[in-house]
Amino acid sequence: MFDIYHSDEGDTWRYTLGQSGERPLLVIGLNPSTATQERADPTVARVRKVAALHGYGGFVMLNLYPVRATDYRKLPVTVSKVAFERNLQAIEDVVAQVPEPHIWATWGQSVTYHGYFLKARDQLIERLAKYNPKWFRLGELTATGHPRHASRLDYNWRLSAFDLE
Repeated sequence: MFDIYHSDEGDTWRYTLGQSGERPLLVIGLNPSTATQERADPTVARVRKVAALHGYGGFVMLNLYPVRATDYRKLPVTVSKVAFERNLQAIEDVVAQVPEPHIWATWGQSVTYHGYFLKARDQLIERLAKYNPKWFRLGELTATGHPRHASRLDYNWRLSAFDLE
């Protein structure tokens, strides 16, 4: 089903998942859930639909942390340094391959739950700056200024510029 897929640790860490296509939408969520190379989960199904509705020929789902969990609160309290660094590098590798990258930030308010989510977000923003990506959000920001998670969207919303400041 998905021709872009990179995972390890027995598929418990997923770095990339997506469909090739011209002008892909790069999407950065919080952490992967149950989507595999063979099947989408609800979040990935929404991401695929948003990409198509906004004229993107493909998409790549990325996350701030690569460890799978259906509930981010059940992720380990302590970050795996190996998972963390491999994930940042995988994201940078994807962004580096896309001319004029468009990145949809969709990590949601839950980004504040684990300090390593915020650390990954900040490091990614810094590392990716040299590729001059255009950052987007869907819908209004949360009350505390974070982009909404893909599971909390209305398909009538349009992608809007996301000011990283």
